[in-house]
Amino acid sequence: MTTAPILVIYAHPAPQRSPANRRLAAAARATPGVQVQDLYELYPDFDIDGERERALLSAAHLVVFLHPFRWYGMPSLMKEWMEQVLQPGWAYGKGECALRGKGYWLVTTTGSGPDAYRPGGLHGRPFADFLAPFEQTAALCGMDWIEPLVLHGAARADEATIEAHAAEFRRRLAGYAGLALAASTPYTGEA
Repeated sequence: MTTAPILVIYAHPAPQRSPANRRLAAAARATPGVQVQDLYELYPDFDIDGERERALLSAAHLVVFLHPFRWYGMPSLMKEWMEQVLQPGWAYGKGECALRGKGYWLVTTTGSGPDAYRPGGLHGRPFADFLAPFEQTAALCGMDWIEPLVLHGAARADEATIEAHAAEFRRRLAGYAGLALAASTPYTGEA
């Protein structure tokens, strides 16, 4: 099993219908120091190998949750992954837990544009109001919350918008990977 300083947990039940999410996943795969776990590809039967996933999480410095924002949350397989992998006593609880101090970064897309996420808009409240379960998961596990990267209106986004968003994602991943690699490399006193 290979490990990387950045682990991307990717979940999209119909990636063929999502140019934006496919492009984001491809950007992650192309970034050195990043490993992508495509949950719908790996676990089409929802039979998640919790032990394997925990080993990958243990080796990572940053965990990226990449998925579309559907019905105000995550896709069902991502939820099942959390149920099977983030076990009490390992991911959270008393004592030293495996995820404490690791970064938690949500990278997501919405079908609705940004104007839908406001009072009087389609969803009636700011997008940040829907992030509480994600933020609380990070807090419970002692993870460091990183401000989400969101592409609103992905269903209608043009190629240039998707490419710019993927480029920003790739740029940030590369920066985080560089920091993680530097932190895990012992200083030898040589330049």
